Amino acid sequence: MILEALKHWVPRPLKQAARSAWQRERLRRAMRRLLALPTGVAPERPLLAELRVAWGNERFTADLDFLTEVTRLAAATQGPVLECGSGLTTLLLGALAGRRGVEVWALEHEPEWRRRIAAALRDHVAGQVYLWFSPLLWFSPLSDYGEFVWYAAPLPLMPDEFRLVVCDGPPAGTRGGRFGLLSVIGDRLPAGAVILLDDADRDTEQHTLRRWMRDVPLAVALRQLPSGTLAELTRC
Repeated sequence: MILEALKHWVPRPLKQAARSAWQRERLRRAMRRLLALPTGVAPERPLLAELRVAWGNERFTADLDFLTEVTRLAAATQGPVLECGSGLTTLLLGALAGRRGVEVWALEHEPEWRRRIAAALRDHVAGQVYLWFSPLLWFSPLSDYGEFVWYAAPLPLMPDEFRLVVCDGPPAGTRGGRFGLLSVIGDRLPAGAVILLDDADRDTEQHTLRRWMRDVPLAVALRQLPSGTLAELTRC
């Protein structure tokens, strides 16, 4: 009763500050457990669930099945990683691939969100993670390629090849959806490179898949998740 009364009188900004501090502490603890895993070992689902809750933003954070696939591949990949979009997955890629000396490149189009991810990387991950924001057009950090809009990737600075791509962007409603990935980066994906395409059941992504399969030899495996469909594409 007394505790409830105290909660009622605590100013809202103070409550929010306390919640934020607790959230940061939860994430710090979960990341310490992740970073303590032996090299090459992917986290199990309970730890991923803890990280997901500690990260917050659950409405937009990838579900556990997707995170499981990302971490499984990140713990094993021997070559550079590209992420389209950024979030909790960026921290996981940095922890599991970046700390092994595998370059991780993340392309992010929202400046405020990029700042949050950059701060989290500084706080929790020691590894080769390059979080890129490049507004080539003064009004937009996405670049107009004519048929589609996609990230303004810093191609001269990027590796000659990527072995793993986590494709969870650009966001829905972007012209061309995620089609631009292979048009812009396709020549840097050698045989055996894997693309994880989230939201593969959406109409735009279905159209993208059909065009990719027409243009590039790909082995496609679809997996139904609680939140949608995940496509795992392997370049042949």
